[in-house]
Amino acid sequence: MRTAEFGKAVRRWRDQVSPESAGLPAGGHRRAAGLRREELALLAGISVDYVTRLEQGRATNPSEQVVEALARALRLSADERVHLFRLAGLVPPGPDTVPAHITPSVQRLLDRLTGTPVAVSDAAWTLIVANPPYAALMGDPTGQRGFERNGVWRNMVGPGSRVRHTAEERREFEATMVADLRTAAARYPADQRLRQLIAELCAKSARFAELWDSGAVGHHVAARKTIDHPRVGTLTLDCDVLTVAGSDLRIIVYTAEPGTEDAERLALLTVLGTQALVG
Repeated sequence: MRTAEFGKAVRRWRDQVSPESAGLPAGGHRRAAGLRREELALLAGISVDYVTRLEQGRATNPSEQVVEALARALRLSADERVHLFRLAGLVPPGPDTVPAHITPSVQRLLDRLTGTPVAVSDAAWTLIVANPPYAALMGDPTGQRGFERNGVWRNMVGPGSRVRHTAEERREFEATMVADLRTAAARYPADQRLRQLIAELCAKSARFAELWDSGAVGHHVAARKTIDHPRVGTLTLDCDVLTVAGSDLRIIVYTAEPGTEDAERLALLTVLGTQALVG
């Protein structure tokens, strides 16, 4: 019964969200004013088939990540999001866990920055959402799952990123990431997933374990970053990190100085998106 109610709720909210409010073009003939299943799937980063099965009650036990993505795509309020979690049989994230809910106002901000690489991470540097220019610049994150979406894990254990560092810059970058994660751990001591992340990092990265044992506390700061891109070459961009008061969300924005070759390459990437160059 709960599975059926979850599907009905998703369908009802999908019918109430206009394409314009979701940052999508309205174009074309529509039988209804709300979002199409294809559009909801695109916004949530899941397959159309899965959306269909969820709405029809044929898919059971959606994960916390899927429910969070649907709540974000449907522009649900805080109370509506909690209700959707409960319909899925999940415990809504409490006040002592790292917030991952993107508020409608932050979502509107993202909708307006369509030509700028922008991503949103939580306080533990786990990626929540990235717009197409960000995916084109830093690599498409849609296939990443679990710890793969965490920036500290990717840089300390995983494949890293396209950002180029000198040896000294690398050491400083790692130290600030770990210090920032320690601050988040102190702020959200009851977050089980954050504790699991830290245990995984300590077990698999001697460098992380060393830095963690040092007890340093701090914050990762914005900086100019040099990015080695496989299609357009090297770009040097300003990376600003904005923190949303009350939720600890991190909005990561990349921009280039106007009139420079970096700006031209960034504009080219925005046009190309994540599609491969055709020679």
